[in-house]
Amino acid sequence: MRDPRRGFTLVELLVVIVIIGVLAAIAIPRFANTTAKADVAAVKSDLRNLATAQEGYFYDHATYAPSLALLNVSTSPGVTMTIVESTPNGWSATAVHPAAVPVTCAIFYGAATPVAPATIAGQVACR
Repeated sequence: MRDPRRGFTLVELLVVIVIIGVLAAIAIPRFANTTAKADVAAVKSDLRNLATAQEGYFYDHATYAPSLALLNVSTSPGVTMTIVESTPNGWSATAVHPAAVPVTCAIFYGAATPVAPATIAGQVACR
């Protein structure tokens, strides 16, 4: 006659726990990397939105806005944007996200002085 009690042995349970631990060790660093990439994408997106708002402001006022308050631009959570220079001939700005490994991105348009790491007018660059 068979024993009516059935279940998992201690060895089987330990093997399952080890497998789960290995999978977690692989997945957690990849998730953290994905989160950092999403934060960098948010910074870049905010700078592109700023460029669109600046062009709209220039169309209405024939000069670029010297502050974010004049543009009514909202940023993604955690992103801090700063307009570095604003003249009738161009503008430059930087944006940072401290959780994104900390990364700094910059953009400039027109005759504004390029802000590192931006080297090409109208193109967002990060370091």
